Amino acid sequence: MPTRLAVVSDTHLPKRARALPEEVWRAIDTADVVVHAGDWVHLPLLDEFERRSRTLVAVRGNNDGPEFDDRLPLVAHATVDGVRLGVVHETGAKEGREVRADHEHPALDLLVFGHSHIPWDSVTPGGTRILNPGSPTDRRRQPTGSYLTLTLDSGVIRDVTLHRIPPR
Repeated sequence: MPTRLAVVSDTHLPKRARALPEEVWRAIDTADVVVHAGDWVHLPLLDEFERRSRTLVAVRGNNDGPEFDDRLPLVAHATVDGVRLGVVHETGAKEGREVRADHEHPALDLLVFGHSHIPWDSVTPGGTRILNPGSPTDRRRQPTGSYLTLTLDSGVIRDVTLHRIPPR
């Protein structure tokens, strides 16, 4: 059976929004695995993700206080349906990102990152797919908020879909 993922980052609750959009909660509730690439800001949001996710693969970000230190790593790894997954909050400047990812996160099939609030989808010279879901609550320089869904199926990454959330 293929594995359905919901991928989010940079939720920044309650600083950037009062609540996560209901559309994102629906994606989390129906996903087999939920990935969060950091900048939660509010610890009760992590508690809610843990309650609602079948499996959660998550990291802390640069805006997450010390209360997150014992709960989340800076880098997470998991093998999901044959795909070697890595999650990190920040990868640095967009220039050279793919080469740095190969060097700093070797032996991955998929690397999810956040921090920029800007959706990203590329492949490194070594063949690692790199994804950033943007932010569902703080669109910054983007026309909309966003998150990702995708499917992992026997080592294959497919059906990567960027979902846009109109501004409220």
